[in-house]
Amino acid sequence: MAESGTRSGVIAGGNWIVDQVKMIDAWPEQDALASIGEEFRANGGAPYNLLKDLARLGATYPLEGIGLVGDDDFGRWIRDDCRVHRIDTAQLRVEPDAPTSFTDVMTVTATGRRTFFHQRGANARLAPSDFDFSRTRARFFHLGYLMLLDTLDRPGPDGRPAACAVLEAASRAGLLTSVDLVSAEIGAFTQVVGPVLPLVDYLFLNDFEAARVTGLTLRGKSLDAEKVRAAAEILRRGGVRRAVFIHFPEGACCCDDEGTLLWQPSVDVAPADIRGAAGAGDAFAAGVLHALHEGRPMGDALLLGVAVAASSLSDPTCSGGILDERQCIERAHRAGFKR
Repeated sequence: MAESGTRSGVIAGGNWIVDQVKMIDAWPEQDALASIGEEFRANGGAPYNLLKDLARLGATYPLEGIGLVGDDDFGRWIRDDCRVHRIDTAQLRVEPDAPTSFTDVMTVTATGRRTFFHQRGANARLAPSDFDFSRTRARFFHLGYLMLLDTLDRPGPDGRPAACAVLEAASRAGLLTSVDLVSAEIGAFTQVVGPVLPLVDYLFLNDFEAARVTGLTLRGKSLDAEKVRAAAEILRRGGVRRAVFIHFPEGACCCDDEGTLLWQPSVDVAPADIRGAAGAGDAFAAGVLHALHEGRPMGDALLLGVAVAASSLSDPTCSGGILDERQCIERAHRAGFKR
């Protein structure tokens, strides 16, 4: 395996999505009506969000994408947007007979809470053969979202999720691997995620996803910190090679390969400053991976992660609120942190 320290950049693959964000006055009951105010078209999906966030943070290293889009307006819009943000699209392939994936994101204006209606589109076809790691000198490979990549979530010839073949290929090529999940209400979390863990260097998931994978109840009336600790340890013992990151509204924690836990409170963002929570998890991952790429301590990585996530809350789209790294940190310290 090549030495990761000699490499530079982030390559990310998985779901490439166009988010159609609609700001609504309230979430309606079945058969009732809600009024749409503002509407936005924006980026969505783990690789798209992460790479665009890194570009907006001011990353100077190479950014590359892997995935599938349709031969349609949405697909062209994604590729044009990537060029603007200097994201290499050489491995963002066009599927002529499948639509580009999109999501209708219904965001309640008063709360920032959002609900997703998703068209899986070309993303459902993404297979191990679509990933060529011989063409990159990136240091990190980020894959997401498991539980929303039909072909990669299904068992391959060896009975394991096909995502395992992708992560093995990335590791053989000398990349550090990171993985993110989606908060699906249904799906065999343990069957998809469990076999993948020994191939992951850095695992990102929120409290809902951690509960689904481990079977623990992490939240009653409030977050149970001891259950979060237990879930992180279960995932580490499941094979994650370097660190498990669990993030939640109150903050984030990291469990490293020796079982040491670090905790970082969230930025205390005023409710009036929250315009949408879509993309906050990807923003957290972008901040953490940027700090790790630059060789900073894990505590600094967690701090930047929550700072970038807080910045993302200021806009209803996934990346529209992301400031550069210095501004994210300064803004976080001005606001303070939750207790």
